Amino acid sequence: MNVSGVIGGRGRAASASAVKAQLRALTGIRGLAAWLVVLYHARLMLTGFVPGWGIAILAKGYLAVDLFFMLSGFVIGYNYRSRFMQAGLAESGIFLWRRLARIWPLHAVILAAMLAFVAVLAVTGRDHSAYPMAELPLHILLLQNWGFTSELSWNHPAWSISTEMAAYLLFPFLTLAAAWDRRSTLALVLSVAALLAVLHAVFSFTGREGLGDAISQLGLVRCLAEFAAGTALSALWLRWKEKASVAWAALAASVLMLAGGVLAGLPETAFVPAVLAAGLLALAFDRGPVARMLGSGLPHWLGEVSYATYLSHFFLLILFKIVFVDESLRLGPVLLVAYMALVLFASAALYYGVERPAQRWLNARTPQFLRGFAPAIR
Repeated sequence: MNVSGVIGGRGRAASASAVKAQLRALTGIRGLAAWLVVLYHARLMLTGFVPGWGIAILAKGYLAVDLFFMLSGFVIGYNYRSRFMQAGLAESGIFLWRRLARIWPLHAVILAAMLAFVAVLAVTGRDHSAYPMAELPLHILLLQNWGFTSELSWNHPAWSISTEMAAYLLFPFLTLAAAWDRRSTLALVLSVAALLAVLHAVFSFTGREGLGDAISQLGLVRCLAEFAAGTALSALWLRWKEKASVAWAALAASVLMLAGGVLAGLPETAFVPAVLAAGLLALAFDRGPVARMLGSGLPHWLGEVSYATYLSHFFLLILFKIVFVDESLRLGPVLLVAYMALVLFASAALYYGVERPAQRWLNARTPQFLRGFAPAIR
C-alpha cells in the first residue's frame, strides 16, 4: 500500500508519518487474507488431519476476496480521489496506466507459465480441457469475468483482477459523480449501506445466498459494489481518523452484525459485506496492539507480497499435486508445510523478480500522451 505523496506541504511530515503508520495495518491484513484464500483452495486436501470445524472455517476463505475489493476501493479512493476532484478526467489515462503496471505483468507471467504447462499436457496426451484456448485472449486482456464465460478457467483467482480492472475503469467517473468529500457523514453511511443492499438484492434476485456463488455471472457486480463502498469508507476514515472512539464503535458494529446475522440465519450476502466494511474501518482507525501487530515486520511483508501469493498459489497447487500427492488427494501436515513454503518462496521471488521490476519499468515508460499530471501520481 503506497501512501507516499498523498499528504503534501511543508510542516506536515509528522502527519504523513502517522498516516503511514496507521495504514500499515491494512497491508498486513491483506497478507493474512491472501493466505486464507490459499488455504481455502487446499482445504479439501486437509481432511485427513484438520477437524471438520476447521474445514468449515477454511471453506469461508473466499470471503477474503470481498475484503480485498473493499480494501482496494479504500486505498485507491484515499490515494487518488482528490487528484480527480482537482483535475477531472484528465487524470484517467495515467491512473489506468499505473493500475495496469501494478497488476498485469505478474498476471501475464503466470498465464505464460500455465500456457507452457498446457502445452506439456497436450504433447503428452493428457486432458487440458480446463484451459480453453478460445478464452485465453479474454484472460490476457483481463476481460474473462465480465460475463463472457460461463465458468472459471485457467488461473481461477485471476477472475478478481479482471473485475478490479472494470472497477479501475469506472473509478474516475464514480469519483466525480459521487464526490464523497462533499457529502455529509450521514450521506456517506447511507451510500455504503445502499451499495451493499443493492449487492444483496442482485444475489437474492438470482436465488444466490453465498458471495462465492456464480462467480462468472455475479463476480463483477460483487466487485463493483464492494469497491465503490470502499471508496466511500475512505472518505469516512479521513473525516473521523482523529477520533479514537470511532474504532471501538466500528468494531462493536462489526461484531454485532456478525453475531446477529449468524444467529438469525441470514444469507451471508445480507450481512457479511457490512461486517467487513465496519471491520475495515475499525482496523484503519485503530492504533492499538492489533493494528501494530499487523503493521509490524512479517505481517506487513506478507501483505507486500500478497498479490504474488494470491495470483500464483492456485497454479502452484496444481503442480504440487501432480508431483507430490497420490491418488488419495490428501495433504498431510508435512506436505502442507512444504506447499506453504513453496508458495511463500514463489511469492518472494515473483514480487522481487517480476512484480516490482516490471511495475517500475512500465511506470518509467508511461506514454507521453498519458502524462498529463503524471508528476503528482505515484
